[in-house]
Amino acid sequence: MTKIDRFLQSWRVRKASPHVAHGDRVLDLGSSDGVLFEQLGRCGPGSMGIDPTLAADTKNRQGFRMVRGYFPEALPADAGPFDVIVMLAVLEHIPDDQLVPLAKGCARLLKPGGRLVITVPSPAVDMILAVLTKLRLVHGMSLEEHHGYDIARTPSVFAAPEFRLVLHDRFQLGLNHRFVFERTANA
Repeated sequence: MTKIDRFLQSWRVRKASPHVAHGDRVLDLGSSDGVLFEQLGRCGPGSMGIDPTLAADTKNRQGFRMVRGYFPEALPADAGPFDVIVMLAVLEHIPDDQLVPLAKGCARLLKPGGRLVITVPSPAVDMILAVLTKLRLVHGMSLEEHHGYDIARTPSVFAAPEFRLVLHDRFQLGLNHRFVFERTANA
């Protein structure tokens, strides 16, 4: 990763930070090398990350379990429940036919009252990243997987009765969106 990649990644983590309390059990979907745990420094026991780009199952520097694979199928049977599930710049990589299993997996593993924190870039970001990648300013992590995810769909993917939208805002000059959902007790 380049310095710009790390800067953008850190910015997304900072947008998730207010929604993770000290000691929360966190599941980071698309965790990469576990940088969220390192930057937050306050996740509780049983927190874990999952990412298909990991070389193997391992533990990060904070001792949290890092699982190689795709959510939800690769998640160990003993995982959860979680206080917070985080997906930072992940939805644009998920094929449309996998969105329902993704939402169901999140609902199953998130405690009632727990938070689902999502950041997703606008499709316009793909063009910007393509230029920055050509200039070798960013690595454009898995840019080929981006499929023009329709951000407006997000509230319907993570919908009632399992979830309640509590926040939607924009950051990075409006090019990125943050969604925070609460797991309801209704499902």
